[in-house]
Amino acid sequence: MSDRRQFIVALGAATLLPDLKASTTRDPFTLGVASGSPRDTSVVLWTRLAPDPLNGGGMPAGRVEVEYRVYADESRQRLVQRGTVETSEHKAHSVHVLVRGLEPGREYWYQFRHGDALSPLGRTRTTDMKAGRARLALASCNSYESGRFAAYADMAKWAPDCVIHVGDYIYEGAAAALGVTRRRVGAVELSFETVRQHNGAETVTLWDYRNRYALYRSDAQLQAAHAASPWIVALDDHEIDNNWAGDVPQDPWAQTRLEFKVRKLAALQAYYEHMPIEQPPQLAGLDTHLQLYGAYRFGPAQVHLLDTRQYRSDQVCGQGFPGDEPCEALQDPRLTMLGTTQEQWLVETLRRSTARYNVLASQTWFAPFRYNAPPAAPRINMDQWDGYPLERQRMIELLASGVANPVVLSGDWHASAAMRIHRDPWNTRSPRVGHNLCGTSISSHCPWSGAMRDALQDNPHVDHLNGDRRGYLRCDVDSGGWRSEFRVVEDPRQADSAVRTELEIRLQDV
Repeated sequence: MSDRRQFIVALGAATLLPDLKASTTRDPFTLGVASGSPRDTSVVLWTRLAPDPLNGGGMPAGRVEVEYRVYADESRQRLVQRGTVETSEHKAHSVHVLVRGLEPGREYWYQFRHGDALSPLGRTRTTDMKAGRARLALASCNSYESGRFAAYADMAKWAPDCVIHVGDYIYEGAAAALGVTRRRVGAVELSFETVRQHNGAETVTLWDYRNRYALYRSDAQLQAAHAASPWIVALDDHEIDNNWAGDVPQDPWAQTRLEFKVRKLAALQAYYEHMPIEQPPQLAGLDTHLQLYGAYRFGPAQVHLLDTRQYRSDQVCGQGFPGDEPCEALQDPRLTMLGTTQEQWLVETLRRSTARYNVLASQTWFAPFRYNAPPAAPRINMDQWDGYPLERQRMIELLASGVANPVVLSGDWHASAAMRIHRDPWNTRSPRVGHNLCGTSISSHCPWSGAMRDALQDNPHVDHLNGDRRGYLRCDVDSGGWRSEFRVVEDPRQADSAVRTELEIRLQDV
């Protein structure tokens, strides 16, 4: 076992600072540690004080101080920085430290102290645009009820340079009964198995969201993945409400726009409190904005993390499942996934990029997928980029205009896939522009997998598809090209399940 990963083995117990003693009171670091938003000379460190995590955290009201230390070595002999930050109940006693003045492309280790209590030891890494190699993991859709997090344990052992999480970190639904249940979605009856339960009813209030995040964050395997690598994160729908768009909930007949705005404010606040991101939500009355999209350079790969929820137009043409008939409204040029400001940022950033590979990390699938046979108009999922075809075409034209080696990484649909992006998305004889690699879910079910298999022959641009396995995607990029491994979990119901590589793909061969 390499030195850089030895600390993961003992992650469940706090590693002691050499000159401090262990706490004799309740452990405030029950939710572990994390780092994120890595840059060449800075990184954000995170923890949250929560001795009673599932009941609001358990900290008394008032301001408290938390010490942090950053080391150049895992044995904690070379102290790089130390400092003290203040937190309070107004941010659920979460801690966000922007550590500056670091060296590019190197590992650091960090730890927090509150009173005489010590956090687990975490590892992080700064970025370096001159690095010859990048090791990136793509994750999404970790439903606590649907399975254990063996995929995260495997990810922690790999210890990539960065984890890209493209959404559905939590699920908002009420606790389901253990065992197999059946649920009707539109005209389709789907089967789900609940192996462990959520805490409480559907999340609506800030209290609800805080406790739900604490439940997920209490999982030791998720904590291990956070402690092993820095993360960059963007939310999708289930962090707030299924298939929400902008200020529109999935069920506007059940919650008004005002009610949903209040709910979204609570959800974004709780998201910030549990993620290694720098800035809290910005408020303008009841309008809430959380800055998530941004560009990150990892040697040969520049990752453009997108936010396709906060600024998108409401879905049109219905919510048929898994796909619906197209309608005239799809041709409305105002339909957007990104919003005007983010789209313009993406255009300018891609045009300036000097990276060998240019990555778009998108919540939903970018390449098309139809659920019926031609020549009929394609039945598509309106919540994915298929539901926003004019904006997608603008993006395709941009990628075709000289952007080097475009790769879209996507989650959301609980299925792994490797797809080619063509100039005309539905015509495989048109020039190939790039690739769309989709990671399957960490644990969330994919009961529509059969419908996808049935439609595979009508989607000739799809080179790989599997909705029957849970897992994540590894990407290893260097001078030899881009190599991806689809990692799959043998039994998602077991925390100690084996994890293996189902398929390895080299983009230059596809």
